[in-house]
Amino acid sequence: MAEPFYRLGEWIVPPMVAMQGTKFTFHGLENIPARGGALLAQNHTSYLDWLPPLFAVRERGRRMYFMIKAEMADVKAVNYVIKHARLIPVDRRSGHDALAVGVQRLREGELIGMHPEATISRSFELREFKTGAARMALAAQVPIVPIIVWGAHRIWPKDQPKKVWRNKVPITVAAGPPLPPHGTPEQLNVALRNAMNTLLYRVQEQYPHPEREHWVPRRLGGTAPTQEDSRAIRLAELQERIQKYGTDGVTRPGQDQSGRH
Repeated sequence: MAEPFYRLGEWIVPPMVAMQGTKFTFHGLENIPARGGALLAQNHTSYLDWLPPLFAVRERGRRMYFMIKAEMADVKAVNYVIKHARLIPVDRRSGHDALAVGVQRLREGELIGMHPEATISRSFELREFKTGAARMALAAQVPIVPIIVWGAHRIWPKDQPKKVWRNKVPITVAAGPPLPPHGTPEQLNVALRNAMNTLLYRVQEQYPHPEREHWVPRRLGGTAPTQEDSRAIRLAELQERIQKYGTDGVTRPGQDQSGRH
């Protein structure tokens, strides 16, 4: 089912994006393998981060398949896409099965995309990385391609209004040199984060950043939360989730779905 679904998407989505005035700039497309498996690791700043890499990979005549939070399957439309686009749902409480599926598909020559940060960065700086990307690349013996997307967070950020229609927002997609699957997961993870951070700064140098804008990192004169503020907000969210659902993600007895007793 993935083939016809993708063909339909490739026919419909580009004209829709063009109608919004979104402009893509690609750098380093030669770093995306023309054939064979590779893990594409990208930064995570918005709910729209999945789209720009698809356009970049399409420029190479290929397709990629994302790993996605399993709870997103609770949304009917998203669940339809998961099934028909061969996305890989990841249960963050126990992701071993999803990692095994990802490794197998990498070995079969597919391009698999994932976010090593696991969740959106409110500061628009790189968060700490999980080791899943490094472990998958090592297990499958495929390279990791660092990917930076910059500009999508102006369209659909977290905690800020969406600007989906006629946004005319420029988006940059940059692919860095592939990292070979060598060393320990921890060593490869450090190398990946360093490579992505360097690439992020390079992309930002070429992108205009007006002062006092909410989508501009504090480091560049914007009003986005600092990394410390972001961690505090995230911690408060996790504590609220535990109070609401418990550590197992199940609503506590005597509570309704809103978490009220």
